[in-house]
Amino acid sequence: MAVTKIRRISSWTLIAVAIISIIVLGLFYLGGNGAPLGEFKNPTYTGELLYWVYILFAICALSLLLFGLFQFFRKLKDNPKAALASLAIFAAFAILLVIAYFIGDGTPLKNINADLQTYNTPFWLKVTDMWLYSMYILFALSFLAMIWGSVKKIVSK
Repeated sequence: MAVTKIRRISSWTLIAVAIISIIVLGLFYLGGNGAPLGEFKNPTYTGELLYWVYILFAICALSLLLFGLFQFFRKLKDNPKAALASLAIFAAFAILLVIAYFIGDGTPLKNINADLQTYNTPFWLKVTDMWLYSMYILFALSFLAMIWGSVKKIVSK
């Protein structure tokens, strides 16, 4: 019974997020353009798209933290060693972010407008690189995990 309820909730959540994403992307791509920013187009609904991405990111980050902590405290009383292993995932992610930050390039960009000069500092440039490198690494690890799961399933038959 619980599996059916979880599946139903997750299915409806996926459908709701997909519909809202399609609507926001439709507004962004088909909503027209405002006044151009220099030589670049300025889609009218850029702000809405960015806010939707921020909302999705916040929900994902909060879910990761809450479910991770919930799993830690649930396992702590039954199996403390497994609980510490679940905290190791948070530590590994923090280490990944630190390494990616130090790999990032802080060289200021040239030929950008005055509004963006606020963020043209070594700190913000390295933070941007940190998130990009982290996404690339996590995407590669996810892809490798999918391949490993498929190979493991085929080999175990």
